[in-house]
Amino acid sequence: MDEKVFYIKGGMLIDPEGERIYPADLLIEKGKIGKIIPVQDASLTGNHLREKGKQEERKVPEGAKVLHADGLMIAPGLADTHVHFRDPGFTYKEDIETGAAAAKKGGFTQIVLMANTKPCVDNEQTLAYVLDKGRSTGIHIHSCVNVSKQMKGKELVDMELLAERGAAGFTDDGIPLMDETLAREAMERAGRLGKPISFHEENPELITNNGIHAGEASRHYGIKGSPREAEISLVERDLKLAEGTGAEIVIQHISTKETVELLRGAKKKGLRAHGEATPHHFTLTQQAVIEKGTLAKMNPPLREEADRLAIIAGLADGTVDVIATDHAPHSTEEKKRPITEAPSGIIGLETALSLGIRELVDKGYLTLPQLIYRMSTAPCRLYGLDGGVLKEGAAADLVLFDPGERWTVKEFASKSSNSPFVGEEMPGVVYYTICGGKIVYRKEERTLRQVPGELV
Repeated sequence: MDEKVFYIKGGMLIDPEGERIYPADLLIEKGKIGKIIPVQDASLTGNHLREKGKQEERKVPEGAKVLHADGLMIAPGLADTHVHFRDPGFTYKEDIETGAAAAKKGGFTQIVLMANTKPCVDNEQTLAYVLDKGRSTGIHIHSCVNVSKQMKGKELVDMELLAERGAAGFTDDGIPLMDETLAREAMERAGRLGKPISFHEENPELITNNGIHAGEASRHYGIKGSPREAEISLVERDLKLAEGTGAEIVIQHISTKETVELLRGAKKKGLRAHGEATPHHFTLTQQAVIEKGTLAKMNPPLREEADRLAIIAGLADGTVDVIATDHAPHSTEEKKRPITEAPSGIIGLETALSLGIRELVDKGYLTLPQLIYRMSTAPCRLYGLDGGVLKEGAAADLVLFDPGERWTVKEFASKSSNSPFVGEEMPGVVYYTICGGKIVYRKEERTLRQVPGELV
């Protein structure tokens, strides 16, 4: 549906900034939210309705199409600031079109891609290729560029030129930046440019086998694995380096309780430091690697229950700012290799919202507005994206979903299916994803009809 004017009736709006849920209709005009029409003087604080009034009839502009959203939550479109679409170079795993399809199905309207493609995004030609291809997907596709040329950690890219050409931020995600002098210079330049710089914190000098926690999981497979110190040591270094640089730094895919505490301390000092939590790190532990093998192998690895709970606590108190999937597609053949040879990573765009509802909201750690804040508002603010809010005049980038309806993980829009959650039943069904006032994903057709004036 690409009508210039349509009316969404009967949904419950999630206001992540005001931390409330309330019944209202939305008038969508020319790709923006033209008007928010509260239906009654009631709101949801957390997840509970305070007062319930009588539904009133609403006037619909003549000729407008009506989308009935009864029983659905309406939230700002989700934003994922850590995604791998493998394009260019590894399109047998995923490409920009199939990745975008997975994003739409998961309720995402804003995507920030990582730069470890082939060729990597260390030059304006590859950046232009990714951004141009992204424009045809129907959602907003952005891309980081590399910090170092060819991701070798030796020489910085032309950060100023690439920022001018549209880079969303800087990262060598996948390969830690080991040169301290280079890392500090990169922070200073990113700070001057007003762009976030993200760090993959795994010291390779301390890792024998990546993707498997050095503990019960590594003992199960008879290997040495990856110790928590590999992450902690680089986080300590980079938080110290960041002092005085003015940089907005992001600690990617946090896996240890120590990192959460280090980040908490850095924020108290006033550092512009942020943290990512992936759905798999706040849901699973190393036990999943023992049970599911390579489908639960990822970098950094799943660790212990105390680490999982610390990440959740960090999300609850705001120490960990954003939820990002680290969507990492791989082929079935690659994941069938032995545990030490298979690539690390899982897909996550199509299960992220459901895992957030199941693990954080339903268990009382976050309210639904707080979850949407961490999956939409906060990542948009961090990367300066036009989204993450529900207000008149804002872009009509929305997700409509039923948080209570259950579904079984079995089929993906992604080209890959490497997920440890296959076969699980989850809450949270996305019915519509709307971007720029256009429906880019629908689970099923709901009543949509033209009306002469009022809709009863």
